[in-house]
Parts: sequence; structure tokens; C-alpha cells
Amino acid sequence: MTKKIRILIGKPGLDGHDRGARIIARMLRDAGYEVIYTGLHQTPEMIVATALQEDVDAIGLSILSGAHNTLFKRVVELLREKGLDGVTVFGGGIIPEEDIAYLKGIGVKGVFTPGASLGTILEFIKKEVRPRT
Repeated sequence: MTKKIRILIGKPGLDGHDRGARIIARMLRDAGYEVIYTGLHQTPEMIVATALQEDVDAIGLSILSGAHNTLFKRVVELLREKGLDGVTVFGGGIIPEEDIAYLKGIGVKGVFTPGASLGTILEFIKKEVRPRT
């Protein structure tokens, strides 16, 4: 039996808008993935602790506040510290084009800006996320 891919959707920081995150979570659930949604106002430490407890294969971060470089970097650092290097990190929200290369350079596999289609995000998940062993 193949392990079902588990994806955590997190809202780091003080951003109080989660409509996009909830849409992505529902789309992934409807596509057959197990989805854990952490809710609003999560710290990177809380997100990584949940990832560890839930044995996730990927983390999707949604941020609209402009703190993406700091918060995404901290999540990636904490994953490495906890030995969760195999967890695929992707994110979306209000992210300027000039920050995408930086985010990918620190280990964020996919970055989706406003207007990205659900199909594009789903194709990314199908291509990039594998069950961790």
C-alpha cells in the first residue's frame, strides 16, 4: 500500500487573511492528499513542530504581510535542524518577483504569486512532492 502524501498548509506571522490558504487546502484535499491546516498566526516553530508531529511530506506557506523572506527562511532552517530536510517547502502570496530567486536559493521549491492557477499548483505538487521514507 502506498503512503498517502501529507501536506501541511501554514500561515506564518501576523497576516490575518487565510482565504487563499483555505482554497489551496481544499483543492489539495479534493485531489486526494491528506491536508493539515494550522490556522492563522503561526510561528515558524509552531509550523515545524506540527510538521514533525504530523509526519508531513510537504509544507505550503501562505503570506501576505511582506515578511516572506524572514519567515520562509526560518521554517527551512528549523526543518534542517530537526532533520526534516526531505520535506518539500512551497509558498505563495504577495511575493515580489525579485524575491523569488532568493526564496528558491534557500530551499523553497515553488513560489506562487497572485494569479497562479490551482492547476499550476497541483502540477507542482504532483511533480515535486514524494512521500518521505
